[in-house]
Amino acid sequence: MIVILNNGGQYVHRIHRSLRYLDVDSKIIPNDTPLSEIEENEKIKGIILSGGPDIEKASNCIDIALNSKLPILGICLGHQLIARAYGGEVGRAESEEYAHTKIYVKNENDLFKNIPKEFTAWASHKDEVKKVPECFEILAYSDICDIESIKHKEKPIYGVQFHPEVSHTEYGSEILKNFCRVCGLNKEE
Repeated sequence: MIVILNNGGQYVHRIHRSLRYLDVDSKIIPNDTPLSEIEENEKIKGIILSGGPDIEKASNCIDIALNSKLPILGICLGHQLIARAYGGEVGRAESEEYAHTKIYVKNENDLFKNIPKEFTAWASHKDEVKKVPECFEILAYSDICDIESIKHKEKPIYGVQFHPEVSHTEYGSEILKNFCRVCGLNKEE
């Protein structure tokens, strides 16, 4: 099972549904759920930090990003929370975007395995990661955002600024499936 921490984003239920389409059990939980409560449940194999409107109301996710032993995927605000947790900088995007954008994969890694080097994704954000923490690498970028995706250099922690859970994103389900594989779920090819 993957738990989705609800940061109040408009697509949180879409993440849940997308995982269900992949036959992966998931559950939406409040973003203030203590990490100890998540990790004591042996069925939980991964964590998704959802998008949302307010980084300050999601501060518990910073503790989870820093201390969880489980794989983590941050989407939109979740991506920004991961970067902030490890000393990165988040700020206002130069061009707020609510549309399709072309994503360029710089480093395939596990998250973009078997995904084309270029694809179209749905962007919906006002803020973005401005500086990557030293312990992270950039996996993807776009014409409107230099840091569309990051990965911790040693831990299974990933972030994406775009929304893989919506149908407007090409290969979104494959990206989610790749994260599920990192978690040891949905291993079929």
